[in-house]
Amino acid sequence: MKKLLISTFLVILFFAMVYPTHGQEPSGTVAGYVREAKTQEPLIGVAVKLLGTELGAVTDINGFFTINEVPPKTYTLEASYIGFTKKQVFNLAVRSGGNPDVNIFLEEEVSELEGVVVVANAFGKDEETPLSVNRLSLEEIATYPGGNNDIAKVVQALPGVSGSVGGFRNDVIIRGGAPNENVYYLDGIEIPNINHFSTQGSAGGPVGLLNVSFFEGVSLSTSAFTANYDNVLSGVLQFDQRNGNNRKFHSNVRVSSSEAALTLEGPLFKGDKDDSRTSFIASVRRSYLQVLFKALELPFLPDYWDFQYKVSHEIDRYNSLIFTGLGSIDDFAINQPDDIDEEQQATLDQLPVIKQWSSTHGAVWKRRFKNGSGYMTTALSNNILNNNFRQFEDVANEEGEYLTNDAQEQETKLRYNLTKFIGAWTLSTGAILQRADYKNSSVDLVNDFAYESQLDFFRYGFYAQLTRNFFQEKLSLSAGFRMDGNDFMNEGNKLYKTWSPRFSFGYVLDNARKWSFNGSIGRYYKIPPYTVLGFQNLAGKFVNKNTQYIQSDHYVAGFEYLINPSTRITLEGFYKKYDNYPVSLSKNVSLANLGGDFSVLGNEPVASVGKGRTYGTELLIQKKFTRNFYGILALTLYKSEYTGLDENVYLPSSWDNRTLLTFTGGYKFEKNWEISTRIRYLGKTPIAPVDEEATLESYPAIIKDYNRQGEILLNPFNQTDLRVDKKWNFNNFTFNAFLEFQNLFGQDTPSEPLYGLDRDDEGNITEPRTLKEIPAISSGSVLPSIGLVLDF
Repeated sequence: MKKLLISTFLVILFFAMVYPTHGQEPSGTVAGYVREAKTQEPLIGVAVKLLGTELGAVTDINGFFTINEVPPKTYTLEASYIGFTKKQVFNLAVRSGGNPDVNIFLEEEVSELEGVVVVANAFGKDEETPLSVNRLSLEEIATYPGGNNDIAKVVQALPGVSGSVGGFRNDVIIRGGAPNENVYYLDGIEIPNINHFSTQGSAGGPVGLLNVSFFEGVSLSTSAFTANYDNVLSGVLQFDQRNGNNRKFHSNVRVSSSEAALTLEGPLFKGDKDDSRTSFIASVRRSYLQVLFKALELPFLPDYWDFQYKVSHEIDRYNSLIFTGLGSIDDFAINQPDDIDEEQQATLDQLPVIKQWSSTHGAVWKRRFKNGSGYMTTALSNNILNNNFRQFEDVANEEGEYLTNDAQEQETKLRYNLTKFIGAWTLSTGAILQRADYKNSSVDLVNDFAYESQLDFFRYGFYAQLTRNFFQEKLSLSAGFRMDGNDFMNEGNKLYKTWSPRFSFGYVLDNARKWSFNGSIGRYYKIPPYTVLGFQNLAGKFVNKNTQYIQSDHYVAGFEYLINPSTRITLEGFYKKYDNYPVSLSKNVSLANLGGDFSVLGNEPVASVGKGRTYGTELLIQKKFTRNFYGILALTLYKSEYTGLDENVYLPSSWDNRTLLTFTGGYKFEKNWEISTRIRYLGKTPIAPVDEEATLESYPAIIKDYNRQGEILLNPFNQTDLRVDKKWNFNNFTFNAFLEFQNLFGQDTPSEPLYGLDRDDEGNITEPRTLKEIPAISSGSVLPSIGLVLDF
């Protein structure tokens, strides 16, 4: 297979290099909008220039600019305007076809210091969230090595973010927190999960469902969350979708080793005008992993579809609407190989059958006040997850069903936010009202419960945050609070129990604004998953109705040093303290330690008695693209531990890897060649040993002894990925081919011990039944893949 992939890639390179281009040398266009960062008012007369060239433009009455006849390569774009700080956009890749618009936001200049040139912080620090914020640009997302165009893998390049053990899932684990402690936003619309085959009650899965062609950036906050975000304990991931082109139609076709995707964008209702007030961007993706897996005789066949769209409409100069959504259809089928070995047999025995679909749709109305005193945002959205999860004693024939979870979660949300500029102060306030609907039909013969549940209730919350800069914006202070409640939990309406204050500050230590010291302290709450709240015992009683909101207190402080406009170093220390974590009454384990597999999290009786703590330090060195190179180096040293029913006994968590080291970087050569690499190191992973006696009785269900959590440490995870890109620019379209090697050096991937029943040479189970540990087979293989991208 490797030879086939390499041969195919070489053939593509050969034909592309000998393909003639007729007429003049192909060129591209750079276009976009410049707005004031605070009011988002279009700025007229801004000078926009491609550094290192004589090419530039000036914005019109709508803040729009166009630079034509641009030779295709990568540039730094600079916008300058009297009274505003210069802003540079790094790693702007210009192609002959399909260039997305550039959005630039300028900040008012603080002061002019003799001999000091101040350039806006390219890393996008906010007063409300002055630290622990990291962003990736469109180009960094698109060429991320080892990600296979999967945005859920791309975010693992950000500091403090790790995936699951072995890297086979897209769990987003931030600074030792559980996978379900994060929230995800798509243009202000919350989406419950970002993966196919997601674990209900958690958030991870093996494949991301968001299309990278949509994004102009992604940002992560790992502390100092602003008050408008609810239900978050570890991280806020914001995916900024770009608007579709409002002047002409573009298309993007992407084919990789696992999927094919088509993206279309353009104006709607344009008529004979130069541009339209309405634009769209839409995509559909189809997996063919099931074909590859069947050819490789793997015991499972993942099959999925997904779609994504955004429609933007400018009502007038001060009002705009967006409609956005996404959805997926997932089918996790079983495939029994003809010549099956004992490892495949044990894996096959324990596989679930999953049929799942999900959707999120939302509308956002944004209104800017005519006097420039602020803006308001109103968002209405609905999301659904339908999950049919089953396990069988004989999974190949789907006989002997011992676990069924047929569930649907649905949320309808109304969010309102008002931001007002009152002199030097900025006030943000708002509220949320949502209806939660949960249905579940469950049978668990191993734990002896069966029920049919239907639950619907209201959740609500409100917040306020006040921010101001002092001393010529050297000192920024921000304070806020939020309170959340619901009408289902026994103490759900006691809002004082979710009083959630937070405070942050940032102080610039020098006149050149290179050094800054930042800190935050805050209390955050999260409602238990619907799988917990909707669980019923055999008598039909909601036994988890007395649970409480999970509480987490964050203490973070650190320094940032801007070496130059494109390079920074940050050093942060953090401490997170947890209370009221749900603990399984049957397993005696905090739910914080679960959710990293393909089962269902929280469908059992629990008690809100768990505690936890994660703490450590994080070093980041980040360089935006300049002089043909960009890179992110991050080192996080931390400890993560939680208690069970005994709140005095802390055990290492399933995410307590102690050391996380990541490097992602790329270098661009002449003639549009690029090479990029990702290196990841994750320390030893604590796991709970298998209770062999209990597992033998319940097999193929695997029972773990969580009282001994951490007695087994899996080997460190270490992987290097390499990607080579080459772009060819033709008249009106661009062709990009890439070759990717995951696990370049063939390093073994750590995995938990695999248990199965002892069988004879014919594959029959021996009597009496005996449980055996299956010897691990080396998993250190190199995975090559190719991809093709066409923009026009």
